[in-house]
Amino acid sequence: MARKVIVDTNFILSCIRNRIDFFEELKFMGLQVLVPIQVVKELEKLSFKLNEAKFALKLLKENKPEEIDLKVSYADEGIARYCARDKHIILASLDKALQEKVLGNPRILIRNKKSLELFG
Repeated sequence: MARKVIVDTNFILSCIRNRIDFFEELKFMGLQVLVPIQVVKELEKLSFKLNEAKFALKLLKENKPEEIDLKVSYADEGIARYCARDKHIILASLDKALQEKVLGNPRILIRNKKSLELFG
């Protein structure tokens, strides 16, 4: 069974801005991508003013990642809880506050604005 990585809005948009094909890189690492429906909703709201968000929605549609419902309205809070329940879930977020809430889980970081790296 593939290890799972949960992505947040900031991570997705940063990858797009830096032209990183995160789906391809995460798949190459043998990871299954989880996208909270709360993140999809955030991207939908942002898509009215951000081209990156429009592109992100297109990417999600094409790659068909597993969508999960965190059962909260605020994505970061739900991601923190989700990761706390399973220390094997990999966190892909650039949000320092979220990273501090999710201690002990492995992480995906963007290296030199060019590639992804797994820690932990």
